[in-house]
Amino acid sequence: MRIFASVCYRGTNYFGWQRQPNVITVQEVIEDKLSQFFNRPITIYGAGRTDAGVHAFGQKFHFDVEVEELDLDRLLYSINMMLPNDIKIDDLEEVEDDFHARYSAKAKIYVYTIVQDSKDPFLYDTTFLHPEKIDVDLLKEVLTHFVGVHNFKNFTSKEEDEDNFVREIYNIEVNDHNSIINITLRGDGFMRYMIRFIIGTALRVVDKKLDISKIDELLSDDSPRNIVSYKAPACGLALLEVEY
Repeated sequence: MRIFASVCYRGTNYFGWQRQPNVITVQEVIEDKLSQFFNRPITIYGAGRTDAGVHAFGQKFHFDVEVEELDLDRLLYSINMMLPNDIKIDDLEEVEDDFHARYSAKAKIYVYTIVQDSKDPFLYDTTFLHPEKIDVDLLKEVLTHFVGVHNFKNFTSKEEDEDNFVREIYNIEVNDHNSIINITLRGDGFMRYMIRFIIGTALRVVDKKLDISKIDELLSDDSPRNIVSYKAPACGLALLEVEY
């Protein structure tokens, strides 16, 4: 039986989603609790990875169990009681055996949140406090340069990629309300640090520390690889949803 799950988590205390040696990750915690429940090793397969300190409202994963019947409501309740308070499984459902949380995904949606006002103790680890006033109209203009199909080799730290670093960003929306800016990015996939490099570079332009023409140069297929150094903090980023 293959089970498909939706999970939300605050990534502050974790070294990202993917299990790694000698550090605590979200995948490790969930796998350990599921293995404890079923009294056998359980491996979960996520829709994608989130970096250390990055959050999720709608991360997805699947796993297999060798049972014919399973009370999913009981499993959901039990696992949530076992998990720490910063991880919560929102939903469980049975799916076909050929469904894959990663390879069946059609799009991923992330949101980056920036606070322009004073320091807020209730937001400090889930938003990025930007000390300078942001020209939201200019920010919107800058981010349009990233929409579409581009070679993002200069906006990821990956050493190599099977798609030659080409990804499509379907749209980017910017909403400003009460000094909080939400930047929502929807695309076919995002590589390591890609969104944080995009946001960091856009803010450099808005802060008048980088010319906007540099973005098109960095996105050019012909440009030599020169990974940008403007990386927005992890605390402001969250995986919002995965579309299937």
